[in-house]
Amino acid sequence: MPRIAGVDIPNDKPIKISLTYIYGVGHATASKILSELKINPDLKANKLTNSQIQSIANWLDRLPTEGDLKKIVRDNIQRLKRIGSYRGLRHMAGLPSRGQRTRTNARSIRGRRKTIGAMTKEMRQKMETVTPTK
Repeated sequence: MPRIAGVDIPNDKPIKISLTYIYGVGHATASKILSELKINPDLKANKLTNSQIQSIANWLDRLPTEGDLKKIVRDNIQRLKRIGSYRGLRHMAGLPSRGQRTRTNARSIRGRRKTIGAMTKEMRQKMETVTPTK
Protein backbone atom coordinates (compact mmCIF):
# COMPACT_ATOMS: atom_id res chain seq x y z
CA MET A 1 0.00 0.00 0.00
CA PRO A 2 1.79 3.18 -1.15
CA ARG A 3 1.95 6.02 1.35
CA ILE A 4 1.66 9.47 -0.18
CA ALA A 5 1.33 12.72 1.83
CA GLY A 6 0.87 10.73 5.04
CA VAL A 7 -2.07 8.72 3.68
CA ASP A 8 -2.13 5.02 2.76
CA ILE A 9 -3.80 4.93 -0.63
CA PRO A 10 -5.66 1.74 -1.66
CA ASN A 11 -3.79 -0.79 -3.80
CA ASP A 12 -6.67 -2.27 -5.74
CA LYS A 13 -7.99 0.95 -7.29
CA PRO A 14 -6.68 2.97 -10.23
CA ILE A 15 -4.23 5.67 -9.17
CA LYS A 16 -6.64 8.36 -10.43
CA ILE A 17 -9.18 7.21 -7.81
CA SER A 18 -6.63 6.35 -5.12
CA LEU A 19 -5.22 9.90 -5.06
CA THR A 20 -8.65 11.26 -4.09
CA TYR A 21 -8.27 9.55 -0.68
CA ILE A 22 -5.89 12.40 0.19
CA TYR A 23 -7.78 15.32 1.76
CA GLY A 24 -7.58 18.24 -0.65
CA VAL A 25 -7.11 16.17 -3.81
CA GLY A 26 -10.19 15.69 -5.98
CA HIS A 27 -10.72 14.14 -9.40
CA ALA A 28 -9.58 17.25 -11.28
CA THR A 29 -6.39 17.64 -9.27
CA ALA A 30 -5.58 13.93 -9.52
CA SER A 31 -6.03 14.02 -13.30
CA LYS A 32 -3.86 17.13 -13.57
CA ILE A 33 -1.07 15.54 -11.50
CA LEU A 34 -1.07 12.34 -13.56
CA SER A 35 -1.15 14.14 -16.90
CA GLU A 36 1.76 16.41 -15.93
CA LEU A 37 3.81 13.47 -14.66
CA LYS A 38 2.81 11.32 -17.68
CA ILE A 39 1.50 8.45 -15.53
CA ASN A 40 -1.31 6.23 -16.83
CA PRO A 41 -4.43 7.10 -14.74
CA ASP A 42 -5.79 3.55 -15.08
CA LEU A 43 -2.66 2.00 -13.54
CA LYS A 44 -3.34 0.30 -10.20
CA ALA A 45 -1.69 1.93 -7.19
CA ASN A 46 0.34 -1.16 -6.30
CA LYS A 47 1.91 -1.21 -9.81
CA LEU A 48 3.54 2.22 -9.34
CA THR A 49 7.32 2.36 -9.17
CA ASN A 50 9.12 4.08 -6.33
CA SER A 51 10.17 6.92 -8.62
CA GLN A 52 6.53 7.51 -9.69
CA ILE A 53 5.39 7.54 -6.07
CA GLN A 54 8.18 9.97 -5.20
CA SER A 55 7.29 12.27 -8.12
CA ILE A 56 3.61 12.33 -7.07
CA ALA A 57 4.64 13.10 -3.47
CA ASN A 58 6.90 15.93 -4.63
CA TRP A 59 4.09 17.39 -6.76
CA LEU A 60 1.68 17.23 -3.82
CA ASP A 61 4.14 19.05 -1.55
CA ARG A 62 3.30 22.22 -3.50
CA LEU A 63 -0.38 21.98 -2.46
CA PRO A 64 -1.87 22.36 1.01
CA THR A 65 -3.23 18.90 1.87
CA GLU A 66 -4.41 16.97 4.92
CA GLY A 67 -3.55 18.77 8.19
CA ASP A 68 -2.39 22.03 6.61
CA LEU A 69 -5.58 22.39 4.56
CA LYS A 70 -7.80 21.49 7.54
CA LYS A 71 -6.02 24.16 9.60
CA ILE A 72 -6.58 26.77 6.87
CA VAL A 73 -10.29 25.94 6.67
CA ARG A 74 -10.65 25.99 10.48
CA ASP A 75 -8.88 29.36 10.68
CA ASN A 76 -11.15 30.81 7.98
CA ILE A 77 -14.27 29.70 9.86
CA GLN A 78 -12.88 31.12 13.14
CA ARG A 79 -12.22 34.45 11.38
CA LEU A 80 -15.81 34.57 10.10
CA LYS A 81 -17.11 33.90 13.62
CA ARG A 82 -14.81 36.50 15.17
CA ILE A 83 -15.85 39.32 12.83
CA GLY A 84 -19.52 38.42 13.27
CA SER A 85 -20.36 37.94 9.61
CA TYR A 86 -23.60 36.26 8.56
CA ARG A 87 -21.74 33.09 7.57
CA GLY A 88 -19.92 33.11 10.91
CA LEU A 89 -23.21 33.41 12.80
CA ARG A 90 -24.63 30.48 10.82
CA HIS A 91 -21.57 28.40 11.72
CA MET A 92 -22.01 29.30 15.39
CA ALA A 93 -25.67 28.33 15.32
CA GLY A 94 -24.92 25.06 13.56
CA LEU A 95 -27.06 25.91 10.53
CA PRO A 96 -26.30 25.78 6.79
CA SER A 97 -24.20 28.77 5.78
CA ARG A 98 -24.58 28.70 2.00
CA GLY A 99 -28.20 29.71 1.55
CA GLN A 100 -29.90 26.32 1.75
CA ARG A 101 -33.44 26.14 3.06
CA THR A 102 -33.97 24.99 6.62
CA ARG A 103 -37.74 24.65 6.87
CA THR A 104 -37.33 21.17 5.44
CA ASN A 105 -34.14 19.19 4.87
CA ALA A 106 -30.82 20.27 6.49
CA ARG A 107 -31.15 17.18 8.70
CA SER A 108 -27.47 16.34 8.76
CA ILE A 109 -26.50 19.66 10.31
CA ARG A 110 -29.62 20.25 12.45
CA GLY A 111 -29.85 16.72 13.88
CA ARG A 112 -32.85 14.49 14.49
CA ARG A 113 -36.36 15.85 14.21
CA LYS A 114 -37.92 17.08 17.45
CA THR A 115 -41.69 17.12 17.29
CA ILE A 116 -43.21 20.19 18.88
CA GLY A 117 -46.92 20.69 19.20
CA ALA A 118 -50.01 19.29 20.81
CA MET A 119 -49.70 16.66 23.51
CA THR A 120 -51.96 13.71 24.08
CA LYS A 121 -53.73 13.39 27.42
CA GLU A 122 -51.45 10.55 28.48
CA MET A 123 -48.32 12.56 27.72
CA ARG A 124 -49.67 15.59 29.60
CA GLN A 125 -50.48 13.42 32.66
CA LYS A 126 -46.99 11.91 32.60
CA MET A 127 -45.46 15.39 32.46
CA GLU A 128 -47.57 16.58 35.39
CA THR A 129 -46.61 13.59 37.55
CA VAL A 130 -42.91 14.08 36.82
CA THR A 131 -42.91 17.87 37.35
CA PRO A 132 -45.80 19.04 39.50
CA THR A 133 -46.96 22.61 38.81
CA LYS A 134 -47.38 25.15 41.60
